[in-house]
Amino acid sequence: MKKSVFLFLIIFIIASCNQTSKSTYINIGGFTQGTTYNITYESQENINYQEEIETLLANFDSSLSTYNELSVISQINYNKSNITDEYLRIVFKKSEEVYKQTNKAFDLTVAPLVNAWGFGFRNKEEITNAKIDSILEFVGFNKVSLENSLIVKSDPRVMLDVNAIAQGYSVDVVAEMFEKKGIRNYLVEIGGEVKAKGVNNKGKVWKIGIDKPFDNNNIPGQELQAIVKLSNKSLATSGNYRKFYVRDGVKYSHTINPKTGYPVTHSLLSTTVIANDCMTADAYATAFMVMGLEEAYILAEKLSDIEALFVYSDENGEYIVKTTSAMDEVLEDVK
Repeated sequence: MKKSVFLFLIIFIIASCNQTSKSTYINIGGFTQGTTYNITYESQENINYQEEIETLLANFDSSLSTYNELSVISQINYNKSNITDEYLRIVFKKSEEVYKQTNKAFDLTVAPLVNAWGFGFRNKEEITNAKIDSILEFVGFNKVSLENSLIVKSDPRVMLDVNAIAQGYSVDVVAEMFEKKGIRNYLVEIGGEVKAKGVNNKGKVWKIGIDKPFDNNNIPGQELQAIVKLSNKSLATSGNYRKFYVRDGVKYSHTINPKTGYPVTHSLLSTTVIANDCMTADAYATAFMVMGLEEAYILAEKLSDIEALFVYSDENGEYIVKTTSAMDEVLEDVK
């Protein structure tokens, strides 16, 4: 369920002076978790926290990266250990919550399926119906549990994939660092997942662009579907237009339905979710892509503190936008 990144920061702030408070807005950027990050924050003392942030993100990666063979989660996946850390415990508990709310559409144990289809941390396998059926025997959240600080598997072949939630959680981790330092105006973006607090250096609400979800739209901001005003909230987007492959004329997306074992094939192209924390937004954005438009929309309307924007294609291939009731309040422009 690892998704690609679809957001473009409309306002890219460089270090500049706020004329009202005489404080400084500092922008830093770099690479982490196989993607990029851009972070802007107001500093009364003109302090650059890049080194501290990168150390924080490196420690985060050593916990939850399935591509790091020495990480906490990799050690569990390969049955070398069953000991968790705080990062993994928090992700596990939130994942279990979303799993139950979404009728099993969000499932951390999808890793063997993601690997088999060629979107994970192992080589692609030859896919047959029999192969998928055999993998489904050890996929399911009911086959793993967290007991005290230990992961307990009912089958040693069970593997965890937190890529559909960890990136959003990493945004929350950096934001929490800012909160502890008393920083009240900031925007944290990692791989397109965003958390915004307060205002930018012009005293305005932060604005985020959502890319139009056409295939191979690989340049963020090149063509936008919508612009969202984001204040004291988090935002995440999931879609199938950047990470996929075509074989024998069939498009296979990276969004795998953990109940069927196959990539999703419905008309929903991308989902953007706004929530209080980015971990929650990230998880539901992925789950909604698995569920499809109708089921996802009904659930999004029921959930408190969740708003969503869905982009789907009609029978003529035209892009249609559908939003939950309160989402319209933060949309500045929809195409």
